[in-house]
Amino acid sequence: MNSVAVIGAGAWGSALAIQACRAGRRVTIWARDKTRVRPLPPDIEITNDLPGTGFDAHVLAVPVQHLRAVAARLDPQAPMIVCAKGIEQGTLALPLEILAGLHPQTPAAILSGPNFAHEIAAGLPAASVIAASDPALRARLIALLASPAFRLYGNDDPVGAGLGGAAKNVIAIAAGAVMGAGLGENARAALITRGLAELARLVTALGGRPETVHGLTGLGDLLLTCTGGSSRNYRCGVALGRGEPLTQAVRESAGVIEGIATAPALVARARGIDLPICAAVAGLVAGRLTLEDAIVTLLTRPMRDE
Repeated sequence: MNSVAVIGAGAWGSALAIQACRAGRRVTIWARDKTRVRPLPPDIEITNDLPGTGFDAHVLAVPVQHLRAVAARLDPQAPMIVCAKGIEQGTLALPLEILAGLHPQTPAAILSGPNFAHEIAAGLPAASVIAASDPALRARLIALLASPAFRLYGNDDPVGAGLGGAAKNVIAIAAGAVMGAGLGENARAALITRGLAELARLVTALGGRPETVHGLTGLGDLLLTCTGGSSRNYRCGVALGRGEPLTQAVRESAGVIEGIATAPALVARARGIDLPICAAVAGLVAGRLTLEDAIVTLLTRPMRDE
């Protein structure tokens, strides 16, 4: 039996701990406050001390903005699987870039895809991706976490996978705002499709592969996050579309809204790449644009071939 340390006991970390247990692994989950951890199978050990040595992998399920502080305290001997989606403010670093700076000799991968935590925890069928440049590492980590109902695919484009996970949260805020403002399903479908085009430009410009955009970490995750009512980013966008202030929209969404911090960081990282939807969301959450201004900005862009 292999052993897995899950770092972070929120909804996603808890779901991945349950999945690793389901896959037959010995699991320890780290929580800052053990008393607030949701019920887990009795085989899963809960600790508020960061796990030490002796694990076959560390699964990092903490928000991107806290990833650096937590990862810096981990034993660098075990491979690390990042499950956070976003870009670090200030440094504009993707999750794997954060880990590479902290632990340059430690193998690392991204787990990303169209997954809601509560469905993974319940054992419902799902698919996701382990993205890493090393094929042996991909195979090893897939074997560690996969089960018949949780199908894992390998991908050798961690840049594309990381950018897909970041951008989809931003585009989901925009998709929610469209629906909250009563603009209709046609408008949301158009926005998601043009958001996919933005993501393709971004991934290609920053060294990823365009075909990654059309897989689980791109199109798949984008569709789920922009249409599923369980998406916190989408729910936040709906509230903004109804005219609620950002603080209230965040509170009602009940969780970390990664797209809020990611939007300005993504636009800054893009360095002039045309990302009108992401730029509109960045302006909206920063208070530089009203919802009406953002809509007008997008609708009055020059006509051109698709």
